[in-house]
Amino acid sequence: MSLNIPKNLLPSFIFASRWIQAPFYIGLVIAQVVYVWLFMIELGHLVHGVFGDQKMTETDVMLIVLGLIDVVMVANLLIMVIIGGYETFVSRLHLDEHPDQPEWLSHVNAGVLKIKLSTAIIGISSIHLLKSFINADATTAHTLQWQIIIHALFIISALGMALVDKIMTQTLILQHDNH
Repeated sequence: MSLNIPKNLLPSFIFASRWIQAPFYIGLVIAQVVYVWLFMIELGHLVHGVFGDQKMTETDVMLIVLGLIDVVMVANLLIMVIIGGYETFVSRLHLDEHPDQPEWLSHVNAGVLKIKLSTAIIGISSIHLLKSFINADATTAHTLQWQIIIHALFIISALGMALVDKIMTQTLILQHDNH
């Protein structure tokens, strides 16, 4: 007995499976809302600390502001993953005519997304490292040493990914030119 399964059924099914990732992006949007909540709490601490009964030092203000910047950078990272990942791996967003379309979205692919994410992670790591340097009295030398090592590894990893992406792009251009 022969089954008459259309030849393109399996590829169509496999291609449609990309929609399984959609709940991940919805979850990341919810995480974005959590980060807005955390930002507002930290902003409230800053305002209360500056205008409340107990005055904050400049260092205290700087540390809270760096914490706010950190939250914003993580939120930006989330946006890149949500929009770029969805556009790259699930479905087009069809924002070509939208005036607020991010410039980078028009040429996003997995390689570009990896580079953007790695530079965002380096930025976030830089903020953490700066907070540790400013608050060095409360940080052990061992912790500072590991933060510097991890930050350096982030930079080396980003450079490695950028190099691999450049080599792959040049290879594709050479292949295209030879055909």
